[in-house]
Amino acid sequence: MSSMLKAHLALVGVNIIYGASYVVAKEVTPSYILPFGFILIRVSMASILYLSFYGLLRWGAARAGSLLAQPIARADWGRLLLCGLTGVALNQLLFFKGLSMTSPISASLIMITTPILVLLIAAFMLHEPLSWVKIGGVALGAAGAAAIIAGGKASAGTGSAIGNLLIFLNAASYGLYLVIVKPLMQRYHPLTVIMWVFLAGLVFVLPVGYTELTQVQWHTFTPFIWLCVVFIVVATTFLTYLLNIYALQKVSPSVVGIYIYSQPLIATILAVGLGKDTLSPLKIMAAILIFVGVYLVSKPNPSRKTKG
Repeated sequence: MSSMLKAHLALVGVNIIYGASYVVAKEVTPSYILPFGFILIRVSMASILYLSFYGLLRWGAARAGSLLAQPIARADWGRLLLCGLTGVALNQLLFFKGLSMTSPISASLIMITTPILVLLIAAFMLHEPLSWVKIGGVALGAAGAAAIIAGGKASAGTGSAIGNLLIFLNAASYGLYLVIVKPLMQRYHPLTVIMWVFLAGLVFVLPVGYTELTQVQWHTFTPFIWLCVVFIVVATTFLTYLLNIYALQKVSPSVVGIYIYSQPLIATILAVGLGKDTLSPLKIMAAILIFVGVYLVSKPNPSRKTKG
C-alpha cells in the first residue's frame, strides 16, 4: 500500500471519527456527565496520552537531532497559552455545552463554517486581501449559519438557538486557533505543539470543569456509556490528531481541509439512522448555503498577469 493511499485512509478515518462523535457525545452529555466536566475528562486524559507518547519518542529524537527534541523558546510561551485557550479550552467548552443543547446535524453543519471564519480572521489579523467572490462566499455561509441559529426550536430537530450560537462561537474560537498556531507549527514538531497546547488548555479547563466533574454519578454508567467516553477521549481527541499529523506529512493542508465537508454527511447518516435527529427543510437549505459559501471561500484567487 502506497504512503499516499495510507494518508488518505488516515483522513477518512479521522472524519468518520469526527462525524460519529457528534452522535456519540450526545449519548453521554448532559445525561451522564455535564459538558464542562466531560471536557475536563477529555483534556486531562488526552494530555496524559500525549505526554506518554511524546516521552516514548523524545529519547530517540534527541539522539537523532530531530525537531521533536527542540525546546520551546521563551518568546513562544505566550502564543502557546493563547493557543491552549482558543484551540482547547474555549473550543471544547463551547462545543460540548452547545452540543448538549442542540442537535448533532445542526452542530455539524455550523462547524463547517470554520474555513469561512479562518478567512475572516486572517483578513483581519494578517491583512490578507478579500476578493468579491470570497466576500460572496462569506455572506452565503453566514446566511446558512444564521438560518440554523435563528431556527433553533422553530422547527423540528433544529435544537436550541443558544446551543447553535455556542457551536458557532466554538467554530470561531477554533478558526482563531488555526491562524495563531501556524507559526508554531512551522518552528516546532507538530506533536510538540499539540502536547503543549493541550497542557496549556488544561490550565484553563481545570477550574471551569472541576465542579461538574465532582457531580458525576459514576455508578450509573452502563458499559455502553463507558465505551462512548473512551471513544471521545482516545479516538476523537488523541487518535485524530496523530492521524492528521501523519496525513500532513504526505498531503497538503488544503486536502486535509476538504475532508471536513464529509462530517455533516456522516453525522446525518448516523443521527437519522439511529433516530437521534431529523433532517428538516431548514437544515437542507442551510447546508446548501454553507457548502456553496465554503466552496467560494476555498477557491484560489485568480492569478494576476505580470506586466512585461
